[in-house]
Amino acid sequence: MTAPDETRERERGEEAAELEGAEEPARSSGNGSGALELHTPGEVSERAPGAVGTGREETAPEAVPEAGGADGGEDGGAAPPPVSRRRRRPLRMSLIVVVAIAVVAAAGAATTGVFGDDGSGSAGDAPSAPPKTAKVERTTLTRTESVDGNLGYGDVTAVQAPPAGKAGAGIITWVPGDGDTIKRGQSAYKVAEQKVPLLYGSTPFYRPLETGTEGKDVEVLEKNLSALGYTGFTVDDTYDAGTAGAVRDWQDDLGREETGTVQPSDAVVASGARRVAEVKATAGAPANGPVLTWTGTERTVTVDLDVQYEDMVDKGTKATVTLPDDTTVQAEVTDVGTPTTPSKDGGSGGSGQSGGGDDKPTLPVELKVKDQKGLGRYQAAAVEISLKAETRKDVLVVPVNALVAQRGGGYAVEVVDADGGVKPRTVKVGMFTDSMVEVSGTGITDGTVVGVPK
Repeated sequence: MTAPDETRERERGEEAAELEGAEEPARSSGNGSGALELHTPGEVSERAPGAVGTGREETAPEAVPEAGGADGGEDGGAAPPPVSRRRRRPLRMSLIVVVAIAVVAAAGAATTGVFGDDGSGSAGDAPSAPPKTAKVERTTLTRTESVDGNLGYGDVTAVQAPPAGKAGAGIITWVPGDGDTIKRGQSAYKVAEQKVPLLYGSTPFYRPLETGTEGKDVEVLEKNLSALGYTGFTVDDTYDAGTAGAVRDWQDDLGREETGTVQPSDAVVASGARRVAEVKATAGAPANGPVLTWTGTERTVTVDLDVQYEDMVDKGTKATVTLPDDTTVQAEVTDVGTPTTPSKDGGSGGSGQSGGGDDKPTLPVELKVKDQKGLGRYQAAAVEISLKAETRKDVLVVPVNALVAQRGGGYAVEVVDADGGVKPRTVKVGMFTDSMVEVSGTGITDGTVVGVPK
């Protein structure tokens, strides 16, 4: 078996000979004949002076030129050790590998745009075209505030039947049904089979009306008699003979005694046609309390408005009402009340307020909906009301999602030119609406095309 040291020496010699193109294996510097020294296992091999080595690999021994060679003399002087090419090859190969990796990495970075724009005007100096575009428009923007409201028939009021002056005369003999509509001249109810009609007006009858009486209640009576077709009098605030004659004709048509005098219990006065909300009395009951409750016949919207929006509403203010099915109708403010504060016990400090423990003052507001058919079949429902808060005329606007937030604050838009190039433009923003925003800035004009990112 070959000794390990001998094997290593032989392998090193063969490698050196191959690299230098020599025909003989390298010789040990201490043996001029070129024979290899044999060592037993574990024996330390002594190096010749001048031998070079590394921490892991020994260098081939110095080669001795052949006798008579140009570099060698008779005195056996040693020539300088040959340069080994084996130690250079790994370095050159490593450099080649590193350069190749660097080239590949640089190509990948250029492809992905890691290094950014170099200002050379190449194709990478502008962002790619946006997926969608929109044009800058000049228009009027209106900002709105949305508040909660309720759809219904308005305030509910009670109809009281005053007690009759004589026994048996104050018995209710007929009442309408819930949901019935009562118009001018029609019976609200009957007492002792005598009709108690509805008249339109703002001043109820509170005293007997007879010849010589003057006042607003007289004017209400005469207006209704005229509207019902009775003549022979002048509509004013004076009850004269002509008025008395018209009253007698009216009483005859009602089946009443023709006295020419009107008592407070002879009619019920309301602002217009009424819709019966709930019947309180039944036929046969004494006429000395509430007979029924009623409302207006048209559906309206009521709002308990936060007082911070008080400056947004006035009579005639327009609004948009959104119904539960997301359809909309237009409405107009017809009445604005006075601010009220709910009481601490959960009750209301004023008309139109609901309990809930919130002590913030609110403003009762009523809105009229002209298009009653547009309300569909809703009789009562929670709705949303949009009130106009601010309007800006003749401004440039873009879709809100066309804005691009800038690093450090502010916004920009991506302007798309005719060639499809995209350039960011800083803009100043103004009023926001649901989907549009007011913008201004250099290069932003009516018709400018801007990108709309996804």
